[in-house]
Amino acid sequence: MKVVLDAMGGDNAPHVPVMGAVQAAKEFGIKVILVGDESQIKKELSKYSFPIEKIEIVHADDVVSMDELPSKALKKKNSSLHIGTKLLKDKLADAFVSAGNTGAVMAISLFTLGRLKGVERPAISTILPSLSGKTFLLDVGANVDCKPVHLLQFAIMGEAYAKYVLKEENPKVGLLNIGEEEVKGNDLTKEAYKLLKAAREKGLNFIGNAEGRDIYSGKFDVIVCDGFVGNVALKLSESLAKILAKILKEEIESHFISKLGAITLKPAIKSFKKRIDYAEWGGAPLLGVKAPVIIAHGSSNAKAIKNAVKVASQFAESYLNEHIEKNIERYGKLNGY
Repeated sequence: MKVVLDAMGGDNAPHVPVMGAVQAAKEFGIKVILVGDESQIKKELSKYSFPIEKIEIVHADDVVSMDELPSKALKKKNSSLHIGTKLLKDKLADAFVSAGNTGAVMAISLFTLGRLKGVERPAISTILPSLSGKTFLLDVGANVDCKPVHLLQFAIMGEAYAKYVLKEENPKVGLLNIGEEEVKGNDLTKEAYKLLKAAREKGLNFIGNAEGRDIYSGKFDVIVCDGFVGNVALKLSESLAKILAKILKEEIESHFISKLGAITLKPAIKSFKKRIDYAEWGGAPLLGVKAPVIIAHGSSNAKAIKNAVKVASQFAESYLNEHIEKNIERYGKLNGY
């Protein structure tokens, strides 16, 4: 298993990506191909001990900045993003990870790798904590304007990821809406509901509309929405997680009795922080392109990069894209689509 890692992507590159690569190589035994400025990568690698055969360097002259427009990034043919995805296209690696510019990662992945057969719009997905463990939410930013068929395809791709990568036996799929009733919502969600309901008759485990609170309730394993709504939900969730952790710490530190209790509750507090820490999930899968791509948060630490590499390898090992194409064909011919 070979995972390409964009060593120049992220707020703290190449330091953090290189550290994450070393950790992934040592902990999971995954071979990581670091793409970027060779001299900078070697300088960072010199700080660590690691199995030499598990780390490879491929030089790239150029870098796509975090605020660069995707249209401009597409022209940088010698960037770490272009060269990294080209390695994937040429079958020299099995998956690609970047904590770089999200729009550029998506645009270059789509341009270099292409879409899966039958997929109209790739989607960015994420995992959020819930009472039952986790909820897989998509799209979270790739498509701000969607058609009903796009939401159907997000559901198909999300169900496949939950089943074959997250190992959910029969993932429960929901449509994010403002109410549980079938008649609720705007034109997009009403029409999408009809398609999802028709897909249920062919085997998709669609159980109805999901309200905002259901993202965390554990009622659904997969929830689909357009990228505008999904991105707002994701950013709200990230902010809430940080605030809850900070409030908990402040309350414990401000009360003597709480401090004593914290000693007893330390394992529970540690577990709580782990459940809401995005670094545990590594990154966001880009579903719908022809090879496994994981987009990590720009501010990812080494732990997040390490786990993103792990998730990328699991994505590749699951043969997920074959399952997605099969299911797109299976559920696709609904209402003339």
